[in-house]
Formats: sequence, structure tokens, C-alpha cells
Amino acid sequence: MKNEMNTANQQQELNRLCREPERLKETSILSSPGTGTSAWMARIQQNIFYNIYNVVNILIGSPGSEPTAMGIEAQAINLAEPFGQQGTLSSGTYVIIFRIGSKYVFYTKP
Repeated sequence: MKNEMNTANQQQELNRLCREPERLKETSILSSPGTGTSAWMARIQQNIFYNIYNVVNILIGSPGSEPTAMGIEAQAINLAEPFGQQGTLSSGTYVIIFRIGSKYVFYTKP
């Protein structure tokens, strides 16, 4: 009985989030118990195709210093842009990257 109520409460919360996205100012990811969600900073290198960008991870140093690129370039999808139109974010834009499944994604409005 308690498990059914918990499931019903979770479904109600998901329905509320879907109906009221304009009021929400946070990022949430649902994951299975025992898993974690990783996020890190990156800088856009260039637009590849539609809303897919080459990004490079960055390391933020001490205050006043420029972030340093580290690692190799990867492709990430901007979920804030339409999937059927060319992306408009410029090179050098900083984003927060999430890995969801086998994809890297971010949400940055142009």
C-alpha cells in the first residue's frame, strides 16, 4: 500500500513538472537508486550539425584566472534548441554538461 502511494506521489510530481516548466528554475535528472549524476563545465568549440556541438572540458582555477581547457573534444547536444534547425550558440560559450545514457547533453538558450 505504501509503495503504491509513493508511486502515485511520484507520478503526480512528474505531471506537475511537465505542466509548469516556465516557473521552474532548476535542473533535475531522475536516476535509478544507487547511481549518481555527474555534471561538469565545458566550453563550446564549434557547431557541428543542427543542435550538436563540439565541446571541450574546462578546469576553473583561482578567481580572476581564465578557465583552462582539459581533455579531448566531445560532441554534446543542446536540448534548448530545436532538433530540426541549425544551432546558434557561438564558440567560447560556457555550458554545464551532463552525461545521460550514452549522450552528453546541456541546456543553454541562445
